[in-house]
Amino acid sequence: MAGIYIHIPFCKQACTYCDFHFSTTFDKYRSVLIEAILLELEQRKEYLDSQIVETIYFGGGTPSLLTEDELRLILAKISSIYNVVDSPEITLEANPDDISKERLQEWKNLGVNRLSIGLQSFLQSDLDWMNRAHTAEESERAVKLAKEYGFSLTVDLIYGLPNRTLEEWNANIDKLISLAPNHISAYCLTVENKTVLSSWVEKGKIDPASEDEQAEQFLLLLDVLERAGYQQYEISNFAKEGQYSKHNSNYWKGVSYLGVGPSAHSFDGESRRWNVANNRKYIDGIRTNKEYSESEILTPKDRFNESVMTGLRTTWGVSLDDLRWHHCTSNSFDQQLESFRKDGLLEIENNQITLTKKGRLQADYIASELFLD
Repeated sequence: MAGIYIHIPFCKQACTYCDFHFSTTFDKYRSVLIEAILLELEQRKEYLDSQIVETIYFGGGTPSLLTEDELRLILAKISSIYNVVDSPEITLEANPDDISKERLQEWKNLGVNRLSIGLQSFLQSDLDWMNRAHTAEESERAVKLAKEYGFSLTVDLIYGLPNRTLEEWNANIDKLISLAPNHISAYCLTVENKTVLSSWVEKGKIDPASEDEQAEQFLLLLDVLERAGYQQYEISNFAKEGQYSKHNSNYWKGVSYLGVGPSAHSFDGESRRWNVANNRKYIDGIRTNKEYSESEILTPKDRFNESVMTGLRTTWGVSLDDLRWHHCTSNSFDQQLESFRKDGLLEIENNQITLTKKGRLQADYIASELFLD
Protein backbone atom coordinates (compact mmCIF):
# COMPACT_ATOMS: atom_id res chain seq x y z
CA MET A 1 0.00 0.00 0.00
CA ALA A 2 1.09 3.60 -0.63
CA GLY A 3 -0.15 7.18 -0.42
CA ILE A 4 -0.13 10.36 -2.49
CA TYR A 5 0.30 13.82 -0.98
CA ILE A 6 -0.58 16.96 -2.97
CA HIS A 7 0.80 20.27 -1.69
CA ILE A 8 -1.39 23.28 -2.47
CA PRO A 9 0.60 26.45 -1.66
CA PHE A 10 -2.33 28.88 -1.54
CA CYS A 11 -3.44 30.91 1.51
CA LYS A 12 -5.75 33.89 1.90
CA GLN A 13 -3.39 35.47 4.41
CA ALA A 14 -0.23 34.59 6.33
CA CYS A 15 -0.56 33.21 9.86
CA THR A 16 1.99 34.80 12.18
CA TYR A 17 3.48 31.48 13.35
CA CYS A 18 3.54 29.49 10.08
CA ASP A 19 6.73 28.54 8.25
CA PHE A 20 5.15 26.14 5.72
CA HIS A 21 5.54 26.94 2.04
CA PHE A 22 2.62 29.05 0.79
CA SER A 23 1.75 32.19 -1.16
CA THR A 24 -1.01 34.74 -0.68
CA THR A 25 -0.65 36.08 -4.23
CA PHE A 26 -1.60 33.07 -6.30
CA ASP A 27 -4.40 34.14 -8.64
CA LYS A 28 -1.96 35.11 -11.42
CA TYR A 29 -0.42 31.64 -11.62
CA ARG A 30 -2.85 29.20 -9.99
CA SER A 31 -3.91 27.71 -13.33
CA VAL A 32 -0.31 27.04 -14.42
CA LEU A 33 0.52 25.59 -11.01
CA ILE A 34 -2.41 23.16 -11.25
CA GLU A 35 -1.15 22.21 -14.72
CA ALA A 36 2.33 21.62 -13.27
CA ILE A 37 0.89 19.36 -10.54
CA LEU A 38 -0.94 17.34 -13.20
CA LEU A 39 2.28 17.06 -15.22
CA GLU A 40 4.29 15.94 -12.20
CA LEU A 41 1.73 13.22 -11.50
CA GLU A 42 2.32 11.96 -15.04
CA GLN A 43 6.10 12.33 -15.00
CA ARG A 44 6.48 10.43 -11.74
CA LYS A 45 3.99 7.64 -12.32
CA GLU A 46 6.72 5.02 -11.89
CA TYR A 47 7.80 6.30 -8.47
CA LEU A 48 5.49 4.06 -6.46
CA ASP A 49 6.38 1.04 -8.60
CA SER A 50 2.75 0.01 -9.21
CA GLN A 51 1.94 -0.12 -5.49
CA ILE A 52 -1.73 0.18 -4.56
CA VAL A 53 -2.66 3.70 -3.43
CA GLU A 54 -5.00 3.68 -0.44
CA THR A 55 -4.73 7.31 0.71
CA ILE A 56 -4.76 10.70 -1.01
CA TYR A 57 -4.06 13.82 1.04
CA PHE A 58 -4.47 17.47 -0.02
CA GLY A 59 -2.29 19.60 2.27
CA GLY A 60 -0.88 23.07 2.22
CA GLY A 61 -1.31 25.93 2.37
CA THR A 62 -5.07 25.90 2.17
CA PRO A 63 -6.36 23.23 -0.24
CA SER A 64 -9.96 24.26 0.50
CA LEU A 65 -9.28 27.28 -1.73
CA LEU A 66 -9.25 24.98 -4.77
CA THR A 67 -12.34 25.04 -6.95
CA GLU A 68 -14.44 21.95 -7.55
CA ASP A 69 -13.05 21.71 -11.10
CA GLU A 70 -9.44 21.96 -9.93
CA LEU A 71 -9.92 19.18 -7.38
CA ARG A 72 -11.72 17.04 -9.96
CA LEU A 73 -8.84 17.42 -12.44
CA ILE A 74 -6.28 16.28 -9.88
CA LEU A 75 -8.33 13.34 -8.60
CA ALA A 76 -9.15 12.23 -12.15
CA LYS A 77 -5.46 12.34 -13.09
CA ILE A 78 -4.52 10.23 -10.06
CA SER A 79 -7.24 7.68 -10.85
CA SER A 80 -6.20 7.44 -14.50
CA ILE A 81 -2.51 6.84 -13.76
CA TYR A 82 -2.22 5.10 -10.39
CA ASN A 83 -3.60 1.86 -8.99
CA VAL A 84 -6.08 3.31 -6.48
CA VAL A 85 -8.26 1.18 -4.19
CA ASP A 86 -12.03 1.38 -4.68
CA SER A 87 -12.65 3.51 -1.58
CA PRO A 88 -9.46 5.41 -0.75
CA GLU A 89 -9.15 7.70 2.25
CA ILE A 90 -9.19 11.17 0.65
CA THR A 91 -8.35 13.98 3.04
CA LEU A 92 -8.69 17.71 2.39
CA GLU A 93 -7.24 20.31 4.75
CA ALA A 94 -9.82 23.08 5.13
CA ASN A 95 -10.15 26.36 6.97
CA PRO A 96 -13.48 27.03 8.75
CA ASP A 97 -14.24 30.10 6.64
CA ASP A 98 -14.15 27.98 3.46
CA ILE A 99 -16.71 25.49 4.74
CA SER A 100 -20.29 25.88 3.55
CA LYS A 101 -23.13 23.54 2.61
CA GLU A 102 -22.32 24.04 -1.06
CA ARG A 103 -18.60 23.30 -0.68
CA LEU A 104 -19.23 20.28 1.54
CA GLN A 105 -21.56 18.80 -1.05
CA GLU A 106 -19.01 19.44 -3.81
CA TRP A 107 -16.26 17.71 -1.84
CA LYS A 108 -18.52 14.80 -1.00
CA ASN A 109 -19.46 14.38 -4.67
CA LEU A 110 -15.76 14.26 -5.57
CA GLY A 111 -15.10 11.43 -3.12
CA VAL A 112 -13.44 13.44 -0.35
CA ASN A 113 -14.37 11.63 2.86
CA ARG A 114 -12.12 13.20 5.48
CA LEU A 115 -11.59 16.85 6.40
CA SER A 116 -8.74 18.24 8.47
CA ILE A 117 -10.03 21.54 9.87
CA GLY A 118 -7.54 24.06 11.21
CA LEU A 119 -9.33 25.68 14.16
CA GLN A 120 -6.22 26.30 16.34
CA SER A 121 -8.21 28.00 19.13
CA PHE A 122 -11.77 28.83 20.18
CA LEU A 123 -10.65 32.14 21.69
CA GLN A 124 -11.07 35.03 19.28
CA SER A 125 -8.14 36.94 20.79
CA ASP A 126 -5.85 34.02 19.88
CA LEU A 127 -7.15 33.92 16.32
CA ASP A 128 -6.62 37.67 16.00
CA TRP A 129 -2.92 37.70 16.87
CA MET A 130 -2.39 34.52 14.83
CA ASN A 131 -3.92 36.41 11.86
CA ARG A 132 -6.27 33.53 11.14
CA ALA A 133 -8.85 34.16 8.39
CA HIS A 134 -11.76 32.71 10.40
CA THR A 135 -13.60 33.60 13.58
CA ALA A 136 -14.32 31.46 16.65
CA GLU A 137 -17.98 31.34 15.65
CA GLU A 138 -17.08 30.05 12.19
CA SER A 139 -15.03 27.27 13.80
CA GLU A 140 -17.98 25.84 15.68
CA ARG A 141 -20.32 26.19 12.72
CA ALA A 142 -17.84 24.50 10.37
CA VAL A 143 -17.43 21.42 12.56
CA LYS A 144 -21.18 21.01 13.02
CA LEU A 145 -21.85 21.39 9.29
CA ALA A 146 -19.14 18.93 8.29
CA LYS A 147 -20.55 16.37 10.72
CA GLU A 148 -24.01 16.82 9.22
CA TYR A 149 -22.60 15.92 5.81
CA GLY A 150 -21.02 12.74 7.15
CA PHE A 151 -17.32 13.61 6.88
CA SER A 152 -14.76 11.97 9.11
CA LEU A 153 -13.17 14.90 10.90
CA THR A 154 -9.83 15.77 12.37
CA VAL A 155 -9.60 19.14 14.09
CA ASP A 156 -6.38 21.01 14.93
CA LEU A 157 -5.67 22.86 18.17
CA ILE A 158 -2.48 24.62 19.28
CA TYR A 159 -1.34 24.59 22.89
CA GLY A 160 1.45 26.46 24.63
CA LEU A 161 0.12 29.81 23.43
CA PRO A 162 1.47 32.98 25.10
CA ASN A 163 -0.50 34.57 27.92
CA ARG A 164 -2.95 31.69 28.29
CA THR A 165 -3.87 30.12 31.60
CA LEU A 166 -4.39 26.42 32.23
CA GLU A 167 -8.08 27.13 32.77
CA GLU A 168 -8.39 28.79 29.36
CA TRP A 169 -6.64 25.83 27.72
CA ASN A 170 -8.99 23.47 29.53
CA ALA A 171 -11.98 25.45 28.22
CA ASN A 172 -10.57 25.12 24.69
CA ILE A 173 -10.34 21.34 25.06
CA ASP A 174 -13.83 21.07 26.59
CA LYS A 175 -15.29 23.11 23.76
CA LEU A 176 -13.74 20.82 21.18
CA ILE A 177 -14.87 17.67 22.98
CA SER A 178 -18.43 18.99 23.02
CA LEU A 179 -18.30 19.07 19.20
CA ALA A 180 -17.16 15.39 19.22
CA PRO A 181 -14.88 15.17 16.16
CA ASN A 182 -13.53 11.71 15.28
CA HIS A 183 -9.94 12.87 15.55
CA ILE A 184 -8.00 15.66 17.25
CA SER A 185 -4.49 16.89 16.41
CA ALA A 186 -2.88 19.09 19.06
CA TYR A 187 0.43 20.78 18.38
CA CYS A 188 2.67 22.79 20.66
CA LEU A 189 3.36 26.31 19.42
CA THR A 190 6.95 26.61 18.27
CA VAL A 191 8.66 29.86 17.35
CA GLU A 192 10.01 29.21 13.86
CA ASN A 193 12.70 31.34 12.23
CA LYS A 194 11.69 33.99 9.70
CA THR A 195 8.08 34.16 10.88
CA VAL A 196 6.20 37.19 12.19
CA LEU A 197 5.99 35.46 15.56
CA SER A 198 9.78 35.06 15.80
CA SER A 199 10.16 38.77 15.03
CA TRP A 200 7.69 39.66 17.79
CA VAL A 201 9.54 37.46 20.28
CA GLU A 202 12.90 39.02 19.37
CA LYS A 203 11.42 42.51 19.84
CA GLY A 204 9.80 41.57 23.16
CA LYS A 205 6.25 42.06 21.89
CA ILE A 206 5.27 38.52 22.89
CA ASP A 207 6.61 36.31 25.66
CA PRO A 208 6.36 32.65 24.61
CA ALA A 209 5.06 30.11 27.10
CA SER A 210 7.73 28.37 29.17
CA GLU A 211 8.55 24.68 28.72
CA ASP A 212 6.93 23.96 32.09
CA GLU A 213 3.72 25.70 31.01
CA GLN A 214 3.69 23.79 27.73
CA ALA A 215 4.25 20.49 29.54
CA GLU A 216 1.46 21.27 32.00
CA GLN A 217 -0.96 21.96 29.16
CA PHE A 218 0.10 18.80 27.34
CA LEU A 219 -0.48 16.61 30.41
CA LEU A 220 -3.89 18.19 30.94
CA LEU A 221 -4.71 17.46 27.30
CA LEU A 222 -3.77 13.79 27.75
CA ASP A 223 -5.94 13.40 30.83
CA VAL A 224 -9.03 15.18 29.48
CA LEU A 225 -8.98 13.46 26.08
CA GLU A 226 -8.42 10.04 27.63
CA ARG A 227 -11.47 10.51 29.86
CA ALA A 228 -13.45 11.56 26.78
CA GLY A 229 -12.61 8.30 24.99
CA TYR A 230 -9.82 9.50 22.68
CA GLN A 231 -6.77 7.28 22.16
CA GLN A 232 -3.37 8.91 21.84
CA TYR A 233 -1.98 6.88 18.97
CA GLU A 234 0.78 9.38 18.17
CA ILE A 235 2.34 12.12 20.29
CA SER A 236 0.17 14.87 18.77
CA ASN A 237 -2.77 12.82 17.49
CA PHE A 238 -5.85 11.46 19.27
CA ALA A 239 -8.77 9.53 17.85
CA LYS A 240 -11.85 7.56 18.74
CA GLU A 241 -11.60 3.79 18.31
CA GLY A 242 -10.94 2.92 14.66
CA GLN A 243 -10.73 6.56 13.55
CA TYR A 244 -6.97 6.89 13.08
CA SER A 245 -5.72 8.81 10.04
CA LYS A 246 -4.57 6.12 7.60
CA HIS A 247 -2.43 8.56 5.64
CA ASN A 248 -0.50 9.96 8.59
CA SER A 249 -0.24 6.55 10.25
CA ASN A 250 1.49 5.28 7.13
CA TYR A 251 4.09 8.06 7.42
CA TRP A 252 5.02 6.83 10.89
CA LYS A 253 5.04 3.19 9.78
CA GLY A 254 7.45 3.84 6.92
CA VAL A 255 4.98 3.22 4.08
CA SER A 256 5.93 4.67 0.67
CA TYR A 257 4.30 7.88 -0.52
CA LEU A 258 4.56 10.23 -3.48
CA GLY A 259 4.64 13.95 -2.74
CA VAL A 260 3.55 16.27 -5.55
CA GLY A 261 3.68 20.06 -5.68
CA PRO A 262 6.18 22.71 -4.53
CA SER A 263 8.00 21.71 -1.29
CA ALA A 264 6.34 18.25 -1.25
CA HIS A 265 8.38 15.32 0.09
CA SER A 266 8.39 11.71 -1.17
CA PHE A 267 9.62 8.41 0.27
CA ASP A 268 10.01 5.10 -1.57
CA GLY A 269 11.40 2.94 1.19
CA GLU A 270 15.06 3.53 0.31
CA SER A 271 15.34 7.25 -0.45
CA ARG A 272 13.71 10.60 0.21
CA ARG A 273 13.06 13.34 -2.29
CA TRP A 274 11.81 16.89 -1.81
CA ASN A 275 10.65 19.46 -4.33
CA VAL A 276 11.88 23.03 -4.36
CA ALA A 277 9.92 25.35 -2.04
CA ASN A 278 9.47 27.99 -4.73
CA ASN A 279 6.38 28.10 -6.94
CA ARG A 280 8.03 29.67 -9.99
CA LYS A 281 11.07 27.36 -9.91
CA TYR A 282 8.77 24.37 -9.46
CA ILE A 283 6.57 25.35 -12.43
CA ASP A 284 9.56 26.12 -14.66
CA GLY A 285 11.24 22.85 -13.71
CA ILE A 286 8.17 20.80 -14.57
CA ARG A 287 7.62 22.63 -17.87
CA THR A 288 11.22 22.56 -19.10
CA ASN A 289 12.24 19.17 -17.69
CA LYS A 290 14.88 20.81 -15.51
CA GLU A 291 15.71 19.59 -12.01
CA TYR A 292 13.27 20.92 -9.42
CA SER A 293 14.00 18.59 -6.51
CA GLU A 294 16.74 17.10 -4.34
CA SER A 295 17.05 13.57 -3.01
CA GLU A 296 19.09 11.37 -0.70
CA ILE A 297 19.64 7.64 -0.40
CA LEU A 298 19.07 6.54 3.17
CA THR A 299 21.95 4.65 4.76
CA PRO A 300 21.30 1.80 7.23
CA LYS A 301 22.09 4.29 10.01
CA ASP A 302 19.53 6.76 8.59
CA ARG A 303 16.88 4.02 8.46
CA PHE A 304 17.67 2.97 12.02
CA ASN A 305 17.38 6.53 13.34
CA GLU A 306 14.18 7.20 11.40
CA SER A 307 12.63 3.99 12.72
CA VAL A 308 13.43 5.07 16.27
CA MET A 309 12.23 8.64 15.76
CA THR A 310 8.89 7.84 14.11
CA GLY A 311 8.14 4.61 15.94
CA LEU A 312 8.57 6.06 19.42
CA ARG A 313 6.01 8.75 18.63
CA THR A 314 3.28 6.14 18.19
CA THR A 315 1.22 3.88 20.41
CA TRP A 316 2.57 0.78 18.66
CA GLY A 317 6.18 1.84 19.25
CA VAL A 318 9.21 0.36 17.54
CA SER A 319 10.23 -3.30 17.37
CA LEU A 320 13.54 -4.07 19.03
CA ASP A 321 13.71 -7.26 16.97
CA ASP A 322 13.28 -5.22 13.78
CA LEU A 323 16.00 -2.76 14.79
CA ARG A 324 18.44 -5.55 15.55
CA TRP A 325 17.57 -7.63 12.51
CA HIS A 326 17.73 -4.93 9.88
CA HIS A 327 20.32 -2.70 11.51
CA CYS A 328 23.27 -2.93 13.86
CA THR A 329 22.51 -1.85 17.41
CA SER A 330 25.38 -1.00 19.73
CA ASN A 331 26.25 -1.49 23.38
CA SER A 332 25.68 2.22 23.99
CA PHE A 333 22.19 1.91 22.49
CA ASP A 334 21.35 -0.98 24.81
CA GLN A 335 22.73 0.87 27.83
CA GLN A 336 20.80 4.05 27.01
CA LEU A 337 17.63 2.02 26.43
CA GLU A 338 17.97 0.39 29.85
CA SER A 339 18.64 3.76 31.48
CA PHE A 340 15.45 5.24 30.03
CA ARG A 341 13.51 2.15 31.12
CA LYS A 342 14.74 2.49 34.71
CA ASP A 343 13.80 6.18 34.67
CA GLY A 344 10.23 5.28 33.71
CA LEU A 345 10.45 6.98 30.31
CA LEU A 346 9.84 3.89 28.19
CA GLU A 347 8.65 0.30 28.45
CA ILE A 348 9.82 -2.86 26.71
CA GLU A 349 7.26 -5.62 26.35
CA ASN A 350 7.55 -8.52 23.89
CA ASN A 351 10.60 -6.67 22.52
CA GLN A 352 8.40 -3.69 21.56
CA ILE A 353 9.62 -0.29 22.79
CA THR A 354 6.95 2.28 23.70
CA LEU A 355 7.10 5.54 25.60
CA THR A 356 5.33 6.03 28.90
CA LYS A 357 3.16 9.10 29.53
CA LYS A 358 6.16 10.66 31.24
CA GLY A 359 8.36 9.75 28.28
CA ARG A 360 6.03 11.37 25.75
CA LEU A 361 6.99 14.74 27.20
CA GLN A 362 10.57 14.08 26.10
CA ALA A 363 9.98 12.08 22.91
CA ASP A 364 12.40 14.01 20.70
CA TYR A 365 15.14 13.97 23.33
CA ILE A 366 14.78 10.23 23.98
CA ALA A 367 14.87 9.45 20.27
CA SER A 368 17.96 11.59 19.69
CA GLU A 369 19.79 9.88 22.57
CA LEU A 370 19.04 6.47 21.02
CA PHE A 371 20.22 7.47 17.53
CA LEU A 372 23.29 5.77 16.11
CA ASP A 373 26.14 8.26 15.76
